[in-house]
Parts: sequence; C-alpha cells; structure tokens
Amino acid sequence: MLLRGFARPYEADMLAALRGIVAQAPFRRMFTPGGHQMSVAMTNCGNVGWVTDRSGYRYDGIDPESGAPWPAMPAPFRELALRAAEEGGFAGFAPDACLINRYQPGAKMSLHQDKDEQDFAAPIVSVSLGLSAIFMFGGIKRSDKPKRYRLEHGDVVVWGGPSRLYFHGVAPLADGEHAVLGRQRINLTFRRAR
Repeated sequence: MLLRGFARPYEADMLAALRGIVAQAPFRRMFTPGGHQMSVAMTNCGNVGWVTDRSGYRYDGIDPESGAPWPAMPAPFRELALRAAEEGGFAGFAPDACLINRYQPGAKMSLHQDKDEQDFAAPIVSVSLGLSAIFMFGGIKRSDKPKRYRLEHGDVVVWGGPSRLYFHGVAPLADGEHAVLGRQRINLTFRRAR
C-alpha cells in the first residue's frame, strides 16, 4: 500500500530525531559479502541494526564501527511505523529495527528481498524523505518485471502478507535539491527483525 504524504505530519520530530541518531551512529557505506561497496550510505536505530560485510548480511545489536549499541528507536519513528502499518492492514506492528539509508545523486538499490528477519508475518514500513525516487516493486522471483512508483517526500510504502518477500529496489537517484534535505533522499525502513 502506498500512503501518499503520510509522514508529513511527523516531519519536524522525525528530522530532529534523525539528527540525533546520525550524531551517535554516522552514515557509512558498507561492503557486501562479495566485496562491493554499496552506493547507499547506511545507519540504524533500534534494538538491532542491519549490517553487511564479507561475512554476510545480518542483524546485530552492536554498531560494528563504534562497538556500542545502536541508538534507541525514537518515539516519533515508532509512532509513525505503527500508524502506517495499521493503515496498511497490519495492526500491532512493533518494529525493533530501523535501517536508515541515505541516497545521494546516482545512488541506487538493486532488486532484493528483505529476508534476514526471523518473522515474515510482520510487514515492512518504508518512509521516504527528501528527493523523489523511483521505487521498483516486483514479484516473488527476481525475474518478475517490477512496477515503478515515484515516491515523494513524506510518502510511506507498507507491504506484507503474500508480498512480504517480493523483490524491490530503487532506481539511480536523479540529481535535485530538496527544500529541507538538499541533494539527498533519506529512507527509513522499519522491520521486525527478531
């Protein structure tokens, strides 16, 4: 379900909370198990964070760069994720992880499945802030042709149930200037990892 502008009422609180998270756990470009450096910069908040390195993809309670726990998930983040999940038909969503991706012009996310979580019954809630992006949403097989959706600042996408493991990604980010966030797109992806 695509919820246009759903996050806008939360914008000021979310951006303030985001600055606090990034101060504790700065954005970094991680490496895939194959040794490729991702074009997207990442950080996390919550009980666990998603990480990747040569040993694989996984959730970990410790930030590998600082050796400290990830920042706690701020109340405005949790509230938005809960309300968006409810709107999408998934009442009682209690995310324990929020992966925060920073896209700068040219950055992209190849088609992939979110499958490192232990509980596929919980939905994915994805919040777009900043520059517009083209979100690609395919099917259960990588070869399924994805539909393309233009996501604007404040849009939220919720998926789960039969589509929980559908392949999805983000086309290379076009250059531009957002009034609040400048030349970047921030994506918050809420998950129930454990």
